Amino acid sequence: MSEFENCSGNCNSCGSDCVDTEHATVTLTLDNGEELECAILTVFPSQGNKYIALLPLNENGENEDGEVFIYRFSQIDGNPMLDNIEDDEEYEAAADAFDEWMDNLEFDELDGIVGEDA
Repeated sequence: MSEFENCSGNCNSCGSDCVDTEHATVTLTLDNGEELECAILTVFPSQGNKYIALLPLNENGENEDGEVFIYRFSQIDGNPMLDNIEDDEEYEAAADAFDEWMDNLEFDELDGIVGEDA
């Protein structure tokens, strides 16, 4: 059995040592050196791996276009690690799992995350 098999995306309920996603943010350093603040939408399982969905935020803490970044997620010595997904099939499976998570949300729950402009 995979350690992520029972993951619901809510790290507070599963006893996992991943991250508390409620109101959490992460700062990404892009290839060009630019830093981008992102809201953590969820950590979710797909095909035995764990992934994280991030919502890029502008300087006012809002998302302008609804774009979401998906990365492979792990922890090493308690530190969260994000890895690019290089394989198209793996990315499609992760994106499908994220879409399923989105489909299961109530509109009001998501409204507080992405704001009115998304």
